[in-house]
Amino acid sequence: MTNTVSIREVAPRDGLQNEEPIPTDDKVRLIDALSGTGVRRIEAVSFVHPRAIPQMADADEVWARARRNPEVRYSALIPNTRGAERAIRAGFKEIEVVVSASDTHNRRNLNRSTEESLDDITGLISLIHTAGATVEVIVATSFGCPFEGDIDPKRVASIVERVRADGADRIAFGDTTGMATPRRVRDLLSEVRPDLLHFHNTRGTGLANVLTALDLGVTEFDASVGGIGGCPYAPGASGNIATEEVVHMLEDMGIDTGIDLEELIKVAELAEGLLGRTLPSGVLRAGPRNRLV
Repeated sequence: MTNTVSIREVAPRDGLQNEEPIPTDDKVRLIDALSGTGVRRIEAVSFVHPRAIPQMADADEVWARARRNPEVRYSALIPNTRGAERAIRAGFKEIEVVVSASDTHNRRNLNRSTEESLDDITGLISLIHTAGATVEVIVATSFGCPFEGDIDPKRVASIVERVRADGADRIAFGDTTGMATPRRVRDLLSEVRPDLLHFHNTRGTGLANVLTALDLGVTEFDASVGGIGGCPYAPGASGNIATEEVVHMLEDMGIDTGIDLEELIKVAELAEGLLGRTLPSGVLRAGPRNRLV
């Protein structure tokens, strides 16, 4: 098993998009605090229409005001050409675009079929590359869909084959509704490998899935401080895996993430205050005597 793991912190985008909107000042505070934890990648904002995701309506202002740590790579999610143009104007060099393996979920999320989204992504890759940025294609509902049920790994593999041929720089698989289990992870990764995995903990299998993926050679994962987030277009998709829980587990296994766990827990406490509710993180609840320091 690897000695190092890279974690991309997604709370400012994926985390907040499933919460009640919070003030711009608080979003900036969250990004700035995360930038000081040792995390090396942060998904900062998404450039989507405010009617679709009102929580991201102030993305341009948030990004303009955030303090950029030169040791952190920041990325933005975009849904279409207009979003890509906004991300490029904002100066992002790492841009993500999503397509669902499930046609039904893709229509709910992006108002078009999976095939139509793939056609759009072909043009987006060219546009983004011309601007000197990289493209990560996130394949949502890779492990199952709340509308269609099981997803054939061969369908995911065919999507990966197409976007790689179109020039995608990176591939990520999204467990959009927390349907992944170690068995599903093995089945999919035996068919096709991503660069990064994004697990939810909806059914309590998030850390088990991380361990399974590590055994299979994947070393990059998304996580969200406090376990906040989900997908507003997928019923029951609550709860990303909590960054501090992943870091806690990996550190105990002797795997380095470069993240300061105590500083990360302070950010989880900050997020709890900003959202005004108790967060699901077990490490946050455990107290200092029951966690690694």
